[in-house]
Amino acid sequence: MWASCNVKVCYYWAATSVPLRRCLKLGPTMAKSKFEYVRNFEADDTCLAHCWVVVRLDGRNFHRFAEKHNFAKPNDSRALHLMTKCAQTVMKELEDIVIAYGQSDEYSFVFKRKSNWFKRRASKFMTHVASQFASSYVFYWRDYFEDQPLLYPPGFDGRVIVYPSNQTLKDYLSWRQADCHINNLYNTVFWALVQQSGLTPVQAQERLQVGEVTTKEVKLPAEMEGKKMAVTRTRTKPVPLYCDIIGDAFWKEHPEILDEDS
Repeated sequence: MWASCNVKVCYYWAATSVPLRRCLKLGPTMAKSKFEYVRNFEADDTCLAHCWVVVRLDGRNFHRFAEKHNFAKPNDSRALHLMTKCAQTVMKELEDIVIAYGQSDEYSFVFKRKSNWFKRRASKFMTHVASQFASSYVFYWRDYFEDQPLLYPPGFDGRVIVYPSNQTLKDYLSWRQADCHINNLYNTVFWALVQQSGLTPVQAQERLQVGEVTTKEVKLPAEMEGKKMAVTRTRTKPVPLYCDIIGDAFWKEHPEILDEDS
């Protein structure tokens, strides 16, 4: 039985060896077809050369997500630390990121100016960061919310922005931190009115409404001038810092972030 089977197998391959070789030779040409023209509809999303590429993620409908998962108000340290853990994971996986800044349910990731990662395609930057961040959020959830089950998967939207100079990048990060201060002040007062003064959320919102908004420069406390922090500079272990990035002290302490060789 085995002998006859082997003979049949050998005969089959011998009989088809010629046409099989012909099919293999036609392989490269067969890869192209009349349908390949559809690739012409793909948009060119290459980021400008020699610019900082920033990917900013925002939690999708996180007000509802926070309520459903019983986040502490105004700030839940578990949620904030989970976001930082996700950002660290992204930086470990995507090594061209030089700095990340986060607040609340958003995080910004800055890629090197000279990064040629995926040929600088914006869609690749955004999808890789968003997918890595979202999957890490689910993966590490139980490490931070031990008694709170994850009721449904979170979502994050993203955008890609390019900044042509060191100053515009610093201004962007300063804008995000200034926004953080404003939101934090509002949320702290808002929830104090609700939790301590007994106002409803609507009443607290009405109480905080103002007729005119003015902008003024805020001088940092004298004790903050020249303050230094010990950090570990490593590409494999991103270190979370809770510090001011609006002033010049941070950038003077970390000149490698804006290095022209980045």
